[in-house]
Amino acid sequence: MQKTVVTATTTNLHRWRQWRTLKISVYKDRKSLSQIHAKVIVNDSEEKLGNLITAYGRIGDIGTARLIFENSGQDRISIWNSIIIAYSKNRIPKEVISLYHRLVSTLGKVTRAQPDSSTFTVVLKACAWLSDLETGEEVRSRAWDCGYSRDVFVCSSVLNLYTKCGKIDDALKVFDLMPTRDLVSWSTIIAGLVNAGRSTEAIQVYRRMQTEGLEEGDGVMMVGLIQACTISGYLNLGKSIHSHILRKSLNLDVVIETSLVDMYAKNRSLNQAIHIFENMMHRTVVSWSVLISGFAQNSFPNEALAILIQMQNEPKPTPMPDSVALVSSLLACSQIGILKLGKSIHGFIIRRRIQYDRIISTALIDMYSKCGNIQKSRILFDQINIASRDLISWNAMISSYGAHGQGEEALKLFLQIEQTTNLKPDHATFASLLSALSHSGLVDEGRCWFNAMTAHYKIEPQEKHYVCVVDLLARGGHVDEAYELITRNNVEGLEIWVALLSGCRNHRQYNLGVKIAEIVLKFCPEDVGIHTLVSNVFAGAEDWGRVAEVRKVMKTSGNKKTPGFSVVEINGRTMFNGFVMDDKSHSQFHLIRQILDILDFDMKIEEGFFI
Repeated sequence: MQKTVVTATTTNLHRWRQWRTLKISVYKDRKSLSQIHAKVIVNDSEEKLGNLITAYGRIGDIGTARLIFENSGQDRISIWNSIIIAYSKNRIPKEVISLYHRLVSTLGKVTRAQPDSSTFTVVLKACAWLSDLETGEEVRSRAWDCGYSRDVFVCSSVLNLYTKCGKIDDALKVFDLMPTRDLVSWSTIIAGLVNAGRSTEAIQVYRRMQTEGLEEGDGVMMVGLIQACTISGYLNLGKSIHSHILRKSLNLDVVIETSLVDMYAKNRSLNQAIHIFENMMHRTVVSWSVLISGFAQNSFPNEALAILIQMQNEPKPTPMPDSVALVSSLLACSQIGILKLGKSIHGFIIRRRIQYDRIISTALIDMYSKCGNIQKSRILFDQINIASRDLISWNAMISSYGAHGQGEEALKLFLQIEQTTNLKPDHATFASLLSALSHSGLVDEGRCWFNAMTAHYKIEPQEKHYVCVVDLLARGGHVDEAYELITRNNVEGLEIWVALLSGCRNHRQYNLGVKIAEIVLKFCPEDVGIHTLVSNVFAGAEDWGRVAEVRKVMKTSGNKKTPGFSVVEINGRTMFNGFVMDDKSHSQFHLIRQILDILDFDMKIEEGFFI
């Protein structure tokens, strides 16, 4: 009999040990969890309820998880954390915050559970998801009051909240006060700085991290750093980060690869960008878009359009071009004046019912204008609802009129901004207007609006504004006034002086021209066109010694004049022709010369030259 009792006791003890060591987390299907759930009820095991809630939350059965929570004792924070984490895992942040409010409101009444590090960490994450800064500040304040101001997990969640809500300076304060920082903290603050447009500071934080002995970085940090290098132009550091990724055998997922393509393309390392792109196992629409954008923004329009066509010809399924790819392609069409392809892209946008946001609308306006169809540009501009027009749209249309020498139309449109909207012209608007007035020779209007910009609109002139006004005055022969404007305002800049120098040459004001030419040479310009202009001014002043000096510099520097190109569409084919002054190397030079002579003769007859 005694032996039987011992056997029974041993068996019960074995079962009890099995139950105590049971890991509910390994069960990942509803049937198995239901069986374990029944055992929890039979054994009246309160301590297993938290694990059970977590397990149900993991398989997405949040309803059963909530039912268990509501029918359990709620005096232990582990139970509260289990249900809060379950909702967080299922991306239901509003319920996370609701449960937190219920916890703190019943504290000392219904429950004795005190929020801990896990509670605050998860709730702050929910606030970040919702960009709910007000609630997040309440949670942070309570966390600090409860003694978690130095907890690395809570502090990391506060960093995440602040960066997601645009409070990057507050995030930096918390970051600097943290006694210890884990990889998540460093990654969060670096990504936050990049998203806030403070890429240089992001790189400084990374270097600070290295000095503190943390060389490793996760994928999130690498993407943030690559983006920082893209924006700031730190190509060498970007290459170093790329090498670090390869040395440490970090997972080169599509996000990192796409970021690398973008970095190399934006920083003119286009061959490297192509190399990474071609070796990608999986390409998203973003991968294609950043490559197209890189070529277009670096003035390689033909290559950009070739990539767009390649994208369309890829075996299906191939992602359709997104707005970034389309805008970049329209930019490429603008650069080389291919109206037919620009129209095709416009048609694609219409057929695919892609939303006309301000960026696409502005790109279309710019494309039609630069391809010679200013009327279509105005039609597209007028189709934008007045309430939806921002200054970028207005500026694009004003610039379009300026490029076509229609300064009066540009001025009329400028006046409509304040007449029809609540917008106020900014520095870019005035740059567009002054440029338009300059190209149309409207000197009096240019003077008037330049003065109004400073006196009425309180906009401080920048170099681009001075360039426009100096060019306007110099074109009109008012070179002394332009010189006085420069010296009175103590403005510098090669482009300003070149604009004045050009006016001096065109109006044969060689005394002032020589003085300006000497100033221009102090900038040591590499542009052979500027050296040619300087040489011509010295020649006009009959200073042949200086002409020889400038010509010698041009010869020894090895710089050659960049040919001008004409682009003509004939029967759908794009014809490129390059020319330089006195060039006779074109295969059809004699025919071109004959046609020009005929056109010259016809124009003289129309003007009554021979009457």
